[in-house]
Amino acid sequence: MVPHETTGINMSDIPHLWVVVPAFNESESLPLVIPEVSKAAAEIDPAACVLVVDDGSTDGTAKIVTDLAETHTNVALNRLGANKGKAAALKAGFGAAIEAGATVIAMMDADGQDDPSELPRLVSHALGPGAGLVTGARTIRNDRFIKRNTSKLYNWTTSKLSGVPGRDFNSGFKVMRAEVAQDVAPLLYGELHRYLTVMAHWLGYRVDEETVQHHPRIAGVSKYGMARFWRGFLDLLTIRFLMSYEHRPSHLFSGFGFGAMFTGGLMLCYLALIKVAYGVEISDRPLLPLGVLLVLAGLQLILFGLLAEMVVYSRNRLSSESFAPGRRLGD
Repeated sequence: MVPHETTGINMSDIPHLWVVVPAFNESESLPLVIPEVSKAAAEIDPAACVLVVDDGSTDGTAKIVTDLAETHTNVALNRLGANKGKAAALKAGFGAAIEAGATVIAMMDADGQDDPSELPRLVSHALGPGAGLVTGARTIRNDRFIKRNTSKLYNWTTSKLSGVPGRDFNSGFKVMRAEVAQDVAPLLYGELHRYLTVMAHWLGYRVDEETVQHHPRIAGVSKYGMARFWRGFLDLLTIRFLMSYEHRPSHLFSGFGFGAMFTGGLMLCYLALIKVAYGVEISDRPLLPLGVLLVLAGLQLILFGLLAEMVVYSRNRLSSESFAPGRRLGD
């Protein structure tokens, strides 16, 4: 990796920095990666912490990190009991950082493809006026041909469907203010970590990108297969729904419900008309059961939307009562 240098940062203004590194079976690369990350973080903030979150590794990753912590005092280990996925590892890391008082949080992959020398520039950008989250965009990637091109398709589709400008949504190299991490952490489950940028944008934060260097993997192989791409598109639909309709679910379900009822009603009115006006037999027409099905399905969707609204209303009411003036949690 290229030697790093701190540029564009006033050391007296640096808040508390935590670097969260999720790792799953990365014992080969960590001895090379963590010392570089530790050095770069310490140059930015002498009190910085590099937290490696061991996501249930079975290859001795935890022991490697423990040994590294003996010689690098700013390195710490958070060990998950089982392999829960990158989203869970990041959520655990963000939670630990926020609890410890971090005000700026970086995330980096453990495979050595992210360059720690880029960290000062990303931190400086994230601390700039109005910034919330900065992604290290890998515009020139050192990956296989298939992975490079599927990522291009994935990034283009994500940008179009989400309405968020970006060239590298899935980059594991990001720096954000603590308030951004605190707001997106509750949404991190499954594989939704790929959409941190989208979630932050939809929550009202400014998201930017900085072009960064991307190195070949130091050792080992990628732990993610081709299936992650189609799962990623399904996750995007999930995020789109949660961010758009979390507080107004009936707008979605009732919209489809009224559409289905209207279409089914038109079919039934047409059948009733030809039955009454022309005496045509309609009992054997496929349009009859289809119209009835659409009306019933539409009614069910509307009722489902109203039930969902009741759940949202109850949740918001409980939340407001819990934080009412003069009232303590648990009273």
